[in-house]
Amino acid sequence: MRQAQLITLTADRLRSLYVKNLPGIYRLAVESSGTVHFVEALRPWLLENTPMREETRRTLLYMLDCEGKDIEELSRGECIRIGSFEMLYHFLCSDGATDCSVDAMIDLYCLFSDVGSDVVGVSKTGLSRWVSGTDDAVVRIRERNKRRMIPLLVEKVSLRSHASARFHFEEGMSQEEKERLVETWWNDFRFHIAMAVKSPAELNRFLGNTLSKETLAVLAEAKKKQIPFFVTPYYLSLLNIEEEGYDDAALRSYVLYSRELVDAFGQIRAWEKEDCVVPGKPNAAGWLLPEGGNIHRRYPEVAILIPDTMGRACGGLCASCQRMYDFQSRRFNFDLENLKPKETWPQKLHRLMAYFENDTQLRDILVTGGDAFMSQNKTLKGILDAIYQMARRKREANLKRPEGEKYAEIQRVRLGTRLPAYLPMRIDDGLIEVLTEFRQKAERIGIRQFIIQTHFQTPLEMTPEAREGIRRLLACGWLVTNQLVYNVAASRRGHTARLRQVLNREGVMCYYTFSVKGFAENRAVYAPNSRLLQEQAEEKRFGILSGRQQAELMDILLSCGSKGRAVRAFMKRNKLPFLATDRSVLNLPGIGKSMTVRLAGITSDGCRILCFSHDATRRHSPVINSMKEVYIVENKSVAAYLRQLHSMGELLEAYASIWHYCAGETEPRFSLYQYPPFGFESTDKMSNLADSV
Repeated sequence: MRQAQLITLTADRLRSLYVKNLPGIYRLAVESSGTVHFVEALRPWLLENTPMREETRRTLLYMLDCEGKDIEELSRGECIRIGSFEMLYHFLCSDGATDCSVDAMIDLYCLFSDVGSDVVGVSKTGLSRWVSGTDDAVVRIRERNKRRMIPLLVEKVSLRSHASARFHFEEGMSQEEKERLVETWWNDFRFHIAMAVKSPAELNRFLGNTLSKETLAVLAEAKKKQIPFFVTPYYLSLLNIEEEGYDDAALRSYVLYSRELVDAFGQIRAWEKEDCVVPGKPNAAGWLLPEGGNIHRRYPEVAILIPDTMGRACGGLCASCQRMYDFQSRRFNFDLENLKPKETWPQKLHRLMAYFENDTQLRDILVTGGDAFMSQNKTLKGILDAIYQMARRKREANLKRPEGEKYAEIQRVRLGTRLPAYLPMRIDDGLIEVLTEFRQKAERIGIRQFIIQTHFQTPLEMTPEAREGIRRLLACGWLVTNQLVYNVAASRRGHTARLRQVLNREGVMCYYTFSVKGFAENRAVYAPNSRLLQEQAEEKRFGILSGRQQAELMDILLSCGSKGRAVRAFMKRNKLPFLATDRSVLNLPGIGKSMTVRLAGITSDGCRILCFSHDATRRHSPVINSMKEVYIVENKSVAAYLRQLHSMGELLEAYASIWHYCAGETEPRFSLYQYPPFGFESTDKMSNLADSV
């Protein structure tokens, strides 16, 4: 049966399929005296009588091990009981309705029958259907978008124009003169921030009044609930409102809010439980942190710094942003005037740097937010100078410590930003000067890795402007890496592989591919982890590097010169369509990233219950020793996901093997992302831990 038919089955039709195609399991159910007898009989039946792949057999046997368990679902903190085969028994033995959904029984049917177990893979054709933002046809559409928006921007400037404003019109200017001036301002990132669209009605106007009534109703409800809304004219110009042209679903999924998000807003819970900090108490990962919410931490070696500056804001709000939880309490916002640094910020920054300086294990600092590049150049320079002074003092203090008692020194500085995709004009001369100056002096005190950690979601975001911005960042000695959120639009066959290809050709290395965190607000954009495992096995594999190739690529990345040109030559020389340097992971609450996972069960509404183990390839805080298996319930069934793909025009046979991706292992880290060894023996002692950990 084809996948498009499978996901539309009624309960009666599906039960008939069990009877016809799985007669052994149907007889087992109807001949059992009850659920206990049925579950007990399943194990010998699976071991002795069933022709199926060993991988599938192991999955079903593990699910049997989990049957009847009461588990704590970590993200929600709820206790649930696993009863996958109990549901199957009632479904097969009942002529009427049961409490379980058809989706749950479809998933079990596919597992037992090995439906769609053949690997599909992705062809060059599968890559080429996803166009880049530098393709000529795409550039022409966006130029038309810009021309359409310019009169709207003239009107917007005119309504707010006054002599003291940075962007204003002089009295007596003609419409033509105003439009020419706006076209000049288009290349100034500050203009786009000042002219950002902040309401549904304005958004519709800038998109040529093409939004549907349903979409406008959802956005109106979002405004009523005070969900922040902030999109720059530049980013809106990337969307396609013409009947022909490119598929922009991956762009729209970041701009337009879903009904599920709007309905959930106000009751959204924090997925990143380690970010919920009570003064004086350890976070969920066991770390004691300074007050103020400026430092986030889950691992020994690295902590996040979120400044009290405009860096708490972004150049646009991503619909799947994990900070939606914080937006509910107005802790993060787009009131840029209020986010300008206060006089007390330098003093607070000094105190925050002391945390890094006096910690025995911290060697990696990630400045993010928000968005590190939203900070003004002067402010960002102040932050980087504070990091430099802290790293220098930490290094000097180590000179007095004996071997085995020395503290970890700062080796890596990262800046987290989406502006290369959202607003590449931000990469101006002043920013490049700040980054170059810091790198040059920081290298002299032993800092070895300088990374711009960005977020391109689709090849369509790689515009000529973004390409130039990346070239400038690489030229000033910083590496550029990318993180992708694997939402529904990005999860379509070949899309992520094509994004890797487009980024690699510009010298950008992919870092993480993140499974969407699974609460109700993200249900519309959620792609199940089975699809991420499928992408890893069937698509990403074409870009896997050998040990020799990794070493050669590392030499290229750490050398001077045009990294984009050198990486393109490397890919051509090694016949690689892209470079699979990213790891596919889910960010687990409290303990960090992992994709070491097994299917433990299925809920009554068809969502998979996944059992995760922590990433054994990296260090964790001692809290990991007290944690057992981590159970996460996905928020969408595999069948519901396939229906969504079908509605987007995808051919579902290309995804048929998705049902059998039930287990995974966290991939090894590409050597670029591993910490270099110290030239001394550092202490194993950990500081800033609670006594109870």
